[in-house]
Amino acid sequence: MITCYSIAEYSKAIASFSDDTLIGFVPTMGALHKGHISLVQRARDKSQIVVVSIFVNPTQFNSHKDLESYPRNLAQDATLLERAGTDILFAPSVEEMYPNPDSRVFELGGLDNTGEGRRRPGHFNGVAQIVTKLFDIIKPKYAFFGEKDFQQLSIIKYITEKQGYPVNIIPCPTLREDEGLAMSSRNLLLTNEHREAAPEIYRSLLNAATLAKKGTHSPRDIAEITKKEIEKHPLLKVEYVEPLDSLTMKEVDMWEDAADIQLCVALFAGEVRLIDNIKIEQNVA
Repeated sequence: MITCYSIAEYSKAIASFSDDTLIGFVPTMGALHKGHISLVQRARDKSQIVVVSIFVNPTQFNSHKDLESYPRNLAQDATLLERAGTDILFAPSVEEMYPNPDSRVFELGGLDNTGEGRRRPGHFNGVAQIVTKLFDIIKPKYAFFGEKDFQQLSIIKYITEKQGYPVNIIPCPTLREDEGLAMSSRNLLLTNEHREAAPEIYRSLLNAATLAKKGTHSPRDIAEITKKEIEKHPLLKVEYVEPLDSLTMKEVDMWEDAADIQLCVALFAGEVRLIDNIKIEQNVA
C-alpha cells in the first residue's frame, strides 16, 4: 500500500497506472471499523485500484469541540486498510486540503432542509466542499458510501450529478454490531453505560418497521411512537425522528405522500450524537 500525504504525492503514485484504470474510492474520516472495511472490500470487487482517504474535514463540523474530540488513529487505520487490500491511502493535512478558505456555497436541491440539514446548518455544504475536492484529486470511477448517513448519501448523489462528475456513487448497506447498533467511529466515544443503552435505537427502528407493515398508523404517528420508545431509556435523548421521502428528503405525514419512506433518527447518548435510519413501508397485498 502506498501512503500519500499530499496531492503531489498522490498524483505521482497514480501516474504509474494507465489513464483508463478503474479507481474505486472510499472517503473516510478515519477511526475505521468493519463498516469502513466492507466499503473497501466492495471497492476491491468492483475496481482495479482502491483508494481510501482519511481526512477529518473541519468544514462539516458545527462544533469545534466535536471536531477536536473526533477519534483519530492513523497508524492503526493504515494497518487495517493494508490488510483489506487498499492500494493507495490518501491522508492529507488540513493545510493541504484548505490552503485557502473554501467559500463555495452549493445548491443542494432542498435535500438539506430536513433531518441533519435542519439541525446542523452548513454541514452538508461542508460535505459538498470536501467530496468535490476529493473527486477532483482522486478522479475515481466509483465512490462508495454507507447508507447509515442516508441523507448525506442522497446529497452526494445530487451534487455528483449536478456538478457533472463522471463518478458512479455506490450505496452500501449499514453494518451493525451483534446487538444492532450501527457501526460508527463515534461509538468509540461512548461510555460503557451509554454503549449498553445504544442498541435501543435499532430495536425501536425495527419496531417502527413492524408497525408500519400493519398499516394502522401514519408515518408521522410512527415517528412519534419511535421517539417515545427510545426515550424510555433514561440515557438516550432524541433530537429528532423524521419520516422522510427517500428521493426528496421532505417530511412525510401520510403514506400516500411518498413512494419510499426512510425513518431517520438522531439522538444523544450522553455527549455523543448518533444517527440511524430504516426503511418503513406498508404491507401491500
